[in-house]
Amino acid sequence: MIVLRALGIGDLLVAVPALRGLHRTGDRVVLATPEWLSPLVDLTGCVAAVVHTPGLGALRWRESGVAVNLHGAGPESIADLLATRPTRLITHRHEAFPELPGPAWVEDQHEVHRWCGLLAWHGIPADPDELGLLPPGVPSAAPGAVVVHPGASTQERRWGAARFAEVARELAMGHRVVVTGSRAERAMATEVARRAGLPESAVLAGELGLTDLAALVADAALVVCNDTGVGHLATAYGTPSVVLFGPTPPSRWGPPAGREQHAALTTGTLTTGEVLAAADGVRSARL
Repeated sequence: MIVLRALGIGDLLVAVPALRGLHRTGDRVVLATPEWLSPLVDLTGCVAAVVHTPGLGALRWRESGVAVNLHGAGPESIADLLATRPTRLITHRHEAFPELPGPAWVEDQHEVHRWCGLLAWHGIPADPDELGLLPPGVPSAAPGAVVVHPGASTQERRWGAARFAEVARELAMGHRVVVTGSRAERAMATEVARRAGLPESAVLAGELGLTDLAALVADAALVVCNDTGVGHLATAYGTPSVVLFGPTPPSRWGPPAGREQHAALTTGTLTTGEVLAAADGVRSARL
């Protein structure tokens, strides 16, 4: 079984319940996704192999079998999977392929429920609550720390270094605080740490592989981040989190409803006081 999900960290993690449902069919699940995600794919415990697929038009798979479109509505993703000559294609319905059965694509729904619903339509049960990952198997770089993650894939998703620094400064009064990010976000993370009065050693941006990042989040006291993959890692490990959403609504990408250790806030007029109050709330929910 080849499953297409050639996207990023958060995209992978919201698809974990669907991947688990596919795994329970007894078929061997091969995930077409960027190879750099392999350490996190291993932590799902339900994917047998990764075939490196950096994006649409890049799938190279020619073994016959079931193909599953967990990538998008189509038509490009559908065409990529049809090129593998599957014995069966599990996908949403698209007008460009009227011969293919599937549910209609509904824009305004949570991504976890989107993919579980797709499988349910095709007769494969999947539990949207199965978001957890296996233990990373490596020690945390900062056990019990508060993780502040000011970066995001686009500028519109970033709350701002100055405001993250204010939050970090307040949280550092009672906790060890570390600032994470990619190598490209190192300068931003350093700015946050400097403004917050944190030591240079608090900046972990660009220093952690994906397994190390998972271990850091799994053992953290709290995560404060933008709408990005780190927030999904916090959900996967049940770590208290405050996730800040910009243009994308939390109803589509936020932590699951009913889990009080996670808070999703919408930016705009959001204040640092509101973020700190939410941080107190989610930490209390875990106690």
